[in-house]
Amino acid sequence: MIAIQRLAILVGLAGLIPFLVGAFGLFLMPEHDAWLIKWFYIYSAGLLAFMSGVYWPVAMQLENRCYPLSPMVTLIISQVLFLTGGLTLLLPLGWRAVIYPALYLGLCLIDVRWLYNYWPQWYRRLRIGLTVVVVTCQLMVMAWLYLH
Repeated sequence: MIAIQRLAILVGLAGLIPFLVGAFGLFLMPEHDAWLIKWFYIYSAGLLAFMSGVYWPVAMQLENRCYPLSPMVTLIISQVLFLTGGLTLLLPLGWRAVIYPALYLGLCLIDVRWLYNYWPQWYRRLRIGLTVVVVTCQLMVMAWLYLH
């Protein structure tokens, strides 16, 4: 395993900690639900902005075009995900609970479907695994919101 692969896996797994703390914290420490939900969604928006920002340098690589997505489409996707993730923080919790899982699934779909040839296989596997955990946490928070 090359060093960048190990680092990406480590950082990816560490990035799950706030999702796991937020989702499980609701069930283990329900008296802190307002605080946990607030920070869960702030972190969701921040990580989504970070991940969508990756598409800027991808679009600008002239030698390794990200076909079937054109560089312009890749930049637009980056901005749509960034803006939607940030603006969703302004919506009621019920809408956040629906939109964030959809955005994370869409982000993963772009990486493993349309940028399939761009990313190495180990990264695609990592993205799928991380997305499964993130979306599961999102659904746990959604369940909490709708049951309480």
